[in-house]
Amino acid sequence: MHLATERLLIRPWTHYEAPRLLDILSRVEVVKWLGDGEPKLMSDLDEAHARVDTYAERSAPPLGYWAVEVVATGQVAGSVLLLTLPNAEAGEVEIGWHLHPDSWGHGYATEAARAVLRHGFEAGLPEILALTHTTNEPSQAVMRRIGLHPRGVVEKWYAGESALFGLTAEEWRG
Repeated sequence: MHLATERLLIRPWTHYEAPRLLDILSRVEVVKWLGDGEPKLMSDLDEAHARVDTYAERSAPPLGYWAVEVVATGQVAGSVLLLTLPNAEAGEVEIGWHLHPDSWGHGYATEAARAVLRHGFEAGLPEILALTHTTNEPSQAVMRRIGLHPRGVVEKWYAGESALFGLTAEEWRG
C-alpha cells in the first residue's frame, strides 16, 4: 500500500530504513507509550531488520504497519498502523502511530492518521478504534483532530487502563 498526502508518503518499511527504525524504537520517550507493561526498547540492528519483516507479514490490505516518509526530505518520521487489536473478539481494528521525537510537533501524526483512517473506511471497515495510555494527551489530541470520539476508559485489549476513542464508518461519512 502507498498513500500520499500533501507532505507524506505512507508505505511499507524497507530494510534500508532499519537504522531509523532502531533509532525510533530504542527511545524510551517513544516506547513508553506503546503496548502495555514496561517499555521494551529495541536493542540492535538485527532486531530492527526482524521488525521490518514482521511489519510486512502483518500487512494484509486494508490492514498494515507502514512507514511515514516526509516527502520533502525523504526521511521516515515514524510509523502508522491499522491492525486488528490483540485479543479481539469481533475483529476490532485499531489505528495508531508513533514518530521519532525529531518529527514531533509538525502535524505528521495527524496527517498520516487521517489518510489511514480514510483508507480503512474506504476499504469497508465498519469501525476504527484507537487506544492509548490514559496519560498520553498528545496522542489523544491527534485522535480528536482526526475525528475520533472519546469512549471512556477500558481494560479490554491491553493490560491496565486505556483511553478508548473510536469512529464508525457511518459517522465518518456524515
